[in-house]
Amino acid sequence: MGLNCGIVGLPNVGKSTIFSAVTSAPAEAANYPFCTIEPNVGIVSVSDIRLTKITELIKPKKIIPAVVELVDIAGLVKGASKGEGLGNQFLGHIRQVNAILHVVRCFKNEDIVHVSGRIDPVDDIEIINLELALADLETVEKRIEGIGKFLKSHDKKVSDKAKATVPLLEKLRKGLSEGILASSAGLTAEEKELVQDLHLITLKKVMYVCNVDESGVNGNEYVKKVEEIAKRDGAEVISICGQLEADIAALETVEERKEFLRDAGMDETGLDKLVNKAYNMLGYRTYFTAGEKEVRAWTINSGDKAPQAAGVIHTDFERGFIRAEVYHCNDLFELKSEAKIKENGRLRVEGKDYEVMDGDVMHFRFNV
Repeated sequence: MGLNCGIVGLPNVGKSTIFSAVTSAPAEAANYPFCTIEPNVGIVSVSDIRLTKITELIKPKKIIPAVVELVDIAGLVKGASKGEGLGNQFLGHIRQVNAILHVVRCFKNEDIVHVSGRIDPVDDIEIINLELALADLETVEKRIEGIGKFLKSHDKKVSDKAKATVPLLEKLRKGLSEGILASSAGLTAEEKELVQDLHLITLKKVMYVCNVDESGVNGNEYVKKVEEIAKRDGAEVISICGQLEADIAALETVEERKEFLRDAGMDETGLDKLVNKAYNMLGYRTYFTAGEKEVRAWTINSGDKAPQAAGVIHTDFERGFIRAEVYHCNDLFELKSEAKIKENGRLRVEGKDYEVMDGDVMHFRFNV
């Protein structure tokens, strides 16, 4: 399991700059719209101080952090859902991601052209959200057109599901046609399950990423407007300076980056904060496996039981799960070794019903 986020926004808001910085992979960036055509994909490690502390005590041969996949999707424009700009091919890319990072320009710079010729984050967000809503509307309408065959199905489960879905689709069609995001339609968990296979873009978790200049790192008038929208939409929001992050990413060594952060009075990069916030936004949690061979961080969903966590490593682990030997990483930090953890009775044996906690260190026993 891994976190997969799509970076969207209008042209020239800083998406590719942020993508390049966070992945340290060069994405094409230029001062004109539609520079990014095919989506760039980058893999970035999730910064986790617990992993570092575990490796200092276990001293493995290999360290493997949790990762996030970022997809830099070309700038959308007004009318994208109808084929404007480079068309709705990019909306298809967005459907494949778990969450959306919506980059919003919150800085002034006359040397960087804005596609609309002015800086207005509220209007920018509305343009993108409307295009996403219209794209979802098209998806919903297609389902409504084709649902008749499911209503007539001889399979009662199929026909019953179709009957329950019809009023929900009509509700979504009405809202989306008015520009109301599916996430704001007040759907229950059961209703979301009914339309899960539609992969509606506007049902995905969203984080508004305010791209600011150095003077706006701690907020500005534009950021405040975005925060109001995020509060209304139940979305996350974060401010980062894309250019500053790009400068940090360009430094050749880890020590140079640490020194830069110290001089700037920062304890971590804005992009580390972005990745970790996105990771938590989806309710993901981390557990660790630790030994002399490797220390590794594994990604699970909040609420996953021990067998499900084991299955992230290999399906055989889940299928043949017997038990898990568990302690929390805080026990290791306190007692300094697994031997001391055992001596102090902190090592537990847990069964199939154990809900894995964030920060657990686990050893699985299985038989297949």
